[in-house]
Amino acid sequence: MAEWFAYDFMQRALVAGVVAGLLCGLVSFFVVLKRLAFVGAGISHSALGGVAIGVLLGVNPILAATAFCTLVAWAIGLVSRKGELYEDTAIGIFFATAMAFGIALLSLAVGYYADLFSFLFGSILSVTQTDLILLVVTGVAVAAFLLLFFKELLFICFDAEAASAAGVPTGLLYYGLLTSLALTVVVTVKILGIVLASALLVMPAATGYELCKNFRGLLAVAAAHGIIAAAAGLWLSYRLNLPSGATIVLCAAALFFAAFVLSPHRRARRRTPLPSA
Repeated sequence: MAEWFAYDFMQRALVAGVVAGLLCGLVSFFVVLKRLAFVGAGISHSALGGVAIGVLLGVNPILAATAFCTLVAWAIGLVSRKGELYEDTAIGIFFATAMAFGIALLSLAVGYYADLFSFLFGSILSVTQTDLILLVVTGVAVAAFLLLFFKELLFICFDAEAASAAGVPTGLLYYGLLTSLALTVVVTVKILGIVLASALLVMPAATGYELCKNFRGLLAVAAAHGIIAAAAGLWLSYRLNLPSGATIVLCAAALFFAAFVLSPHRRARRRTPLPSA
């Protein structure tokens, strides 16, 4: 079992997977509470536009995708908060427009389709030292923001109007949360790909919800879920010669369904007698 860890690229892949899994677990806590799952999916697919810009300008596609996805996240937040469009409508418009923009630009980038495949479906084994540093720095920054403003963000997730009345800077923190979501999506794209990047933004917290009765436990389970799914998925992909991104997501799904079946909440609901007529 240890031979798979003997290679440098496998060591980098494991560290990247664990850091990304932990980061996604933390972010997923707020994604599920604030019901931002569709926002995460929209941002992840919008990354294609940023990758295309990076390719055409000759800059790092991940850095270009970071800037582009952050702008898309802010645009979604701005339009939905002003009430001009429902949030899901705004996401659908920006998501489709950004993807179409990316496809149109990439059609001009002759000879880049092999690398494009890795962005679409992930390539954790090709993670470089630079990618790893970027992932760790982003992870530390996002985790620091989420933990520093944990109580305020929790307040906003449950009642934004009451939080605003209490003096919490709801607008600033909401855009900060969207920025954290965008950054997490972009650094995860290298591992899971644009198609699957949003998966780990939902499953970890959903698993914690099935197993825990308090937020502290939910957050801990979500973080552990992300780490275990990434490590187990990477190992299984090596042993079974499967795509790493898809295998990581399948492991995450397996953990969720196991938690769903064993959920104490589910058993409690089953034991609760029906009210008498």
